[in-house]
Amino acid sequence: MKNVRQSAPSLGLIIVLVGFPQISESIFTPVLPQLQHVLRVSANRAQLTMSSYFIAFAIGVLIWGQLADKWGRRPAMLAGIGVYLLGNLGLFLSPDFTWLLGSRLVQAFGASAGSVVTQTIMRESFSGLTGARIFAQTSAAMALAPALGPLIGGIMQTYWGYRSVFGTLIAMAVAVGLYALSRLPETQPIDAQTQSVKQWPLVRRLLSDRIVWGYGLLIGGINGVLFSYYAEAPFIFMTHFGYSAVHYGWLGLILAGASLLGAVLVNWLLNWFTPEQVALGGLIFSVVASGSLVIAAYGQSAGAMLVTIFLTFLGLNVTLPNALNRALVGYEDVMGSASGWFSLGYYLLVSAFTYGMSWLHNGAVETLPWYMLGLCGGMLLSFVGLIVRQVRATSEISE
Repeated sequence: MKNVRQSAPSLGLIIVLVGFPQISESIFTPVLPQLQHVLRVSANRAQLTMSSYFIAFAIGVLIWGQLADKWGRRPAMLAGIGVYLLGNLGLFLSPDFTWLLGSRLVQAFGASAGSVVTQTIMRESFSGLTGARIFAQTSAAMALAPALGPLIGGIMQTYWGYRSVFGTLIAMAVAVGLYALSRLPETQPIDAQTQSVKQWPLVRRLLSDRIVWGYGLLIGGINGVLFSYYAEAPFIFMTHFGYSAVHYGWLGLILAGASLLGAVLVNWLLNWFTPEQVALGGLIFSVVASGSLVIAAYGQSAGAMLVTIFLTFLGLNVTLPNALNRALVGYEDVMGSASGWFSLGYYLLVSAFTYGMSWLHNGAVETLPWYMLGLCGGMLLSFVGLIVRQVRATSEISE
């Protein structure tokens, strides 16, 4: 069931709505060492502001996905932005770490509407090759946004202190809310508003769908690599190699470049290969690159590490848009709820993978590269298994 209203948001609005949750996550990274010092907590506990973000985010995508089906896409999005604003106000006013962590959860819960509702809008408004290209461009924004976060956070912290980062988030919430209020159309199919989605049959259908599982592991793993990097990188480049907060922030442009180049490659490769082949190629490339990152880490070369980090995320950014576009094919009639449950699953994975990096943190430069290599290798094996099963299923049907 596609969007029959013939109304769809502009690409610019889509990028803003899908990007602000990502900036909100990564803008914290330059202030982690300072939070550790000012609030007198350990580095592992300071990193909880990263992994806990995705727990609330995962719960949020489930709830906002269902509300998007019940209320409509536009009301759900505007309500989510409102909750996000309240969380940012709580961060700015937080007197201690407990208050800050609680406000971080509220912030993440609201921000999750930007992910699940926007993806729902995209899936019901664009399909086929157009959908693949839209997801490729949006995927670049999803990677570009968190890449800009450390730069913004580093500059704000250096010149105005860590609370100015929270003030920036408040201003961003207001700006995004006003933009959505004035420009976001309702895209939910008219017939769908009269339907009541039965959740348990949908959950059983999703749990029994191997394609959903395969792409969920892929999306969760890729984002797990990304945010594990953001959780650990400040302690590598700022604490170990001595980068300033601003200099560390500029490193985000490396990931931005990887995301933009990945989007360009996806658009070009789709002219010659299927989405599955493009995704597989990206995973193979990321495994080779992350293996090289391990070697660079043992060589204690910051420059070589940055090059191989760029190459690793280049491969992952070739894979991600194809996974997002293909994950829920066949669920168009319940897209809001399906997106919510699907996003719940993979964001729980993101939280688990990011927490895994926090748990493994030991101050060694080599820990993150080995972790990235392990996740990339696991995703490759999982996706190869999915492709093999799909080929076998297709052969059995043809016979």
